[in-house]
Amino acid sequence: MEEKIISQDCQRNGERCRILAIESSCDETAAAVVENGRKVLSNIISSQIALHTLYGGVVPELASRKHIEKINQVIEAALSEAGVSLEEVDAIGVTYGPGLVGALLVGVAEAKAIAYAAKKPLIGVHHIEGHVSANFIEHPDLEPPFICLIVSGGHTHLVIVKDYGEFEILGRTRDDAAGEAFDKVARAVGLGYPGGPKVDKVAKEGNPHAVEFPRAKIEGSPYDFSFSGLKSAVLNYINHANMMGQEICVPDLAASFQNAVVEALVSRAVMAAKEYGYSKLAMAGGVASNSALRAGMREACEKAGISLYYPSPILCTDNAAMIGAAAYYEYKKGTRHGWDLNAVPNLKLGER
Repeated sequence: MEEKIISQDCQRNGERCRILAIESSCDETAAAVVENGRKVLSNIISSQIALHTLYGGVVPELASRKHIEKINQVIEAALSEAGVSLEEVDAIGVTYGPGLVGALLVGVAEAKAIAYAAKKPLIGVHHIEGHVSANFIEHPDLEPPFICLIVSGGHTHLVIVKDYGEFEILGRTRDDAAGEAFDKVARAVGLGYPGGPKVDKVAKEGNPHAVEFPRAKIEGSPYDFSFSGLKSAVLNYINHANMMGQEICVPDLAASFQNAVVEALVSRAVMAAKEYGYSKLAMAGGVASNSALRAGMREACEKAGISLYYPSPILCTDNAAMIGAAAYYEYKKGTRHGWDLNAVPNLKLGER
């Protein structure tokens, strides 16, 4: 249960506020120590990519077991690298949703145990709020309000960041998330898992206009996204080529698919910034590290006179530093969670 209390601002009189953050929503076991929301003292990530590659995607039960094996190690490493003891930490932040329920439970249980034993405040963090907050770490000049495009394996949202932790959703995907579409197309052409980075890499060798795939628009919802039709168009193209005995140029196919995704994301984000009168636009989530998306968004923002922000690739994918940044601003607002904090796998953005 979340409680609001009178916040004791730990920056008062020049004091430092350090958050020990834990992230275990999917297949990365991560811990970090973040100071005053923007300075990363440590950011330890134990990746499970090699394990799940054997199965072509994340196996939830295996992910949970691996989190149990690694979580104490990454927390100890994060404290050690930061050069701080648990006693010197001001609060414990943890992702409690959305994500895989078993994976989330490992992190939440660990955070509650540490917070209880060390007598530290507990702060549950929305995973997507964490992705947005990754931008605050590397861009000290970035302050709300601004437009943010959130693109990951499970989420595609276009939002106004009205304040720290306060969002107005303008649009979202009606079906597949952008990252999910990347994974499915990568699997269909034999690139394997994880799909996003592999499609991005091979697309650099292809012609983005070799195949003109459809760009879906939702009538009456100009900022919503739909990628299932695009994914189906790619699969139909592959099936037709196979039936006709035609060779498929994978780089051209990957580049054309990626171009369709990028165009949909860029056009809506820039249109929203213009219509709502924002001169700052940020990107967040794993797909925000895609090179074509970054290039396309840079070009569009330069033409529109919009300042563009995005984190380094290591802070785009799941990590605990972004959770520490988000937890800090929740801490300052007075957010505290009780020992009944639970994993919420389908937690919606803006819900508490």
